[in-house]
Amino acid sequence: MSSPTEAAASVPSPLPPAPSPPPGPVTGRSPGRLMWRRFRRDRTGVVSACVVVLFFAVGLLAPVISWLYGKDPYTLYGQEQPGLLDPFGFPAGPLGGVSGEHWFGLEPGLGRDVFMQLAYGIRTSLLIALAVTVATTLTAIVVGVTAGYLGGRTDYWLGRLMDFLLGFPSQLFFVAFMPVVVALFVDPREETPTWIRVTALVLVLWFLGWTGLGRLLRGQVLALREREFVEAAKVSGASPWRIVRKELLPNLVTPVLVQFTYMLPGVVTAQAGLSYLGVGLVEPTPDWGRMFATAGEVYENDPAYLFFPGTAMVVFVVCFNLLGDSLRDAFDPRTGR
Repeated sequence: MSSPTEAAASVPSPLPPAPSPPPGPVTGRSPGRLMWRRFRRDRTGVVSACVVVLFFAVGLLAPVISWLYGKDPYTLYGQEQPGLLDPFGFPAGPLGGVSGEHWFGLEPGLGRDVFMQLAYGIRTSLLIALAVTVATTLTAIVVGVTAGYLGGRTDYWLGRLMDFLLGFPSQLFFVAFMPVVVALFVDPREETPTWIRVTALVLVLWFLGWTGLGRLLRGQVLALREREFVEAAKVSGASPWRIVRKELLPNLVTPVLVQFTYMLPGVVTAQAGLSYLGVGLVEPTPDWGRMFATAGEVYENDPAYLFFPGTAMVVFVVCFNLLGDSLRDAFDPRTGR
């Protein structure tokens, strides 16, 4: 009989553990990558972004689409080709004249192609809205950051200026001042070029459009300038421009981008409303608002004419608003729905 010591010695010793691989480098994720990761998980935001990109693609590529489609928004097809319009000037085919030649039908009266009118109308509205939104955003950043950071008398007078402009009834101001601004460039007895009307629209919509975002950014900067990292930058001897550029502006990206996505569809509808009332773009420039004005005149005899521009407007505004919600949640997950 073997002793316990000999029995223990006869048991084979366990194999040594395999050496673990050396740890790889730890890579962190930037705030932009984290935002993009959260945004990709939001299906509503991704679908809305795709729809918005599609609208911009249609607007920018409208001349290419016209070349491929073989039609333009100015030719009076209904008057050149007999049988497309009835004796009263309305499309002779079903659903407003929808056919293989004219996908969205024909415009009552003049007989222009609705698909091309809509494509060029999207182009006009989006380009104007983009110019207005960029101008208002830049103005709001400059005024809001200046008022919030400098404080004192500068903040007081800039704040009173924003309060004064916010007191204007915006819609009435737009309608009343559009003819005035146009008259500054062209004699009322002369025909107004399209670029003059576009310039007047941008100026009028910009004049009151920046105040809301300006007040929002002023409040954000008032809170940020008391934070520790701003005080540390001041103590280190950083110049005011460096503090604004390196410390304040990066923390304003979220409200600026979210408000941008909310402002642009609002500008689109405001511009369309001015054209609908007859003080915006006029014939023969293709425009969403002018199409709505025509649809309001012929809806009893041709209700299908309003379907395509109305659907496009609703889809665009809803998708852009949903995109703004998704961007807000992606930048700040604490506001998740």
